[in-house]
Amino acid sequence: MDTAPGQRRAAYTGWRGVVLALVAGAGIGTGQAPLAQPLIALGFLVLALHLFLQANTARRAAKLGWLIGTAFFSSTLFWIVEPFLVDAPRHGWMAPFALILMAGGLALFWAAAFALAAVIARGRIGRLVALVAALGLAEYLRAHLFTGFPWNMLAYVWVDTPVMQAAAVLGPHGLTLLTLALAALPLALRRCMAGLVAASVLLAILWAGGSYRLGQPVPAPSQATTLRLIQPNAPQHQKWDPDFIPIFLRRQMEMTAAPAAIRPDLVIWPEAAVPWWLDHEPDLQARISAAAAGGTVIIGARRLERGRIYNSLAVLGPDGQSQAVYDKAHLVPFGEYIPFGGLLSRLGLHGLAAEEGGGFSAGPGPKPIDLGPAGKALPLICYEAIFPGMSAFAAPRPDWLLQITNDAWFGTLAGPQQHLAQARARAVEQGLPLVRVANTGISAVIDARGRVTDALPLGEAGFLDAVLPGRTAPTPYHRSGDLPVLALMLIGLVSPVIGRRRKY
Repeated sequence: MDTAPGQRRAAYTGWRGVVLALVAGAGIGTGQAPLAQPLIALGFLVLALHLFLQANTARRAAKLGWLIGTAFFSSTLFWIVEPFLVDAPRHGWMAPFALILMAGGLALFWAAAFALAAVIARGRIGRLVALVAALGLAEYLRAHLFTGFPWNMLAYVWVDTPVMQAAAVLGPHGLTLLTLALAALPLALRRCMAGLVAASVLLAILWAGGSYRLGQPVPAPSQATTLRLIQPNAPQHQKWDPDFIPIFLRRQMEMTAAPAAIRPDLVIWPEAAVPWWLDHEPDLQARISAAAAGGTVIIGARRLERGRIYNSLAVLGPDGQSQAVYDKAHLVPFGEYIPFGGLLSRLGLHGLAAEEGGGFSAGPGPKPIDLGPAGKALPLICYEAIFPGMSAFAAPRPDWLLQITNDAWFGTLAGPQQHLAQARARAVEQGLPLVRVANTGISAVIDARGRVTDALPLGEAGFLDAVLPGRTAPTPYHRSGDLPVLALMLIGLVSPVIGRRRKY
């Protein structure tokens, strides 16, 4: 018989409980890139839910959730120290504090979810339903509150498997909810083996359905477009060094002009690829266009307008002048701008990626750019690709997604691989191919099912010629967005409360 939390003996207390919570959180992290072990992560997620069932007060549940979350975010976001080590004498002292505050701060979302579930629900099944809904909602809020940081959502453990195709229907938050439900099933039924069988059957159905979808052909684009992706591999500590600037610029020019069996229709340089303000060096930009020998060139550059600085993507015309411009809309807090910048700048705190005190200004928002025969592309600069909403509701629907990024800031550990995994998720959700051009890698062409069809290795200079894949029809997630999943979360939170009232 299910017992009320007040009657349940608190197990796994003291240091044993702390260690188990930390192990569970770190184990859940094995599902994220570069390890990408979804079944191991799922097993540790079961352990996390089991520990929650032993927490007999909201306070203990909150502590448990915070410990699990801190271990998860610490083990998957350890690369966050890399940007502070680019200029170690100035910023290196911040690195450990950044990791501690980031992991501990994000874990507060999990702590709140565990506490809420403990407060509103009674009984094993009710508590599991409540926690699945509450933790799913916590991940949604993490993606949106305080500018949002949806990095390494639980859904992404499936990126390398057919299960990821469920995101075309459910979106990332729906797949996160489903992942939590899979972990809850072995604990929800009285016989653990029956729960394992139920979870295995559901997982097999998802796997088979995803495999079927992956086996369906993707329609070819109406006109073949040949792309050239430029990866100069400029380390961040050298990128703006006056001695190295000419070297990296020449490298990109030579890659652009390199002969090819079929001349590229579109040549794409990465984020912040040139050291000057956009359109302030017309002769150099004209040389870039000339190197493409008639092809269109897209570059990443900083733009100065009326005293404001923008992190921009520009389409260059034959004369080298920009014909279309997109300004990054979702800026990195404390990286590209400082919240309450006027106050904090007086304390000597400036954005790491912005040399000019106040940092960058935000653009108006996502909008496709017309590239003629290459169709309409939706630009995403750097970590804009981790936000599902940036690519979900752009009108008109683009033909493809274009991400330019400078992942030199992320180092060579887990950051670039995780960034790529999240870009792949955007392709699945929208049924759109995604082209990713990264300074130090990983530059890649991703088809509308999220598969990497061509790529350049991390940490190597080179260029990649590839054909732009086609898009699919709009996915169910593109049509519905997150509202159905939010409704499920609400039901999951309300139903244990209703069931609890009926008992009394």
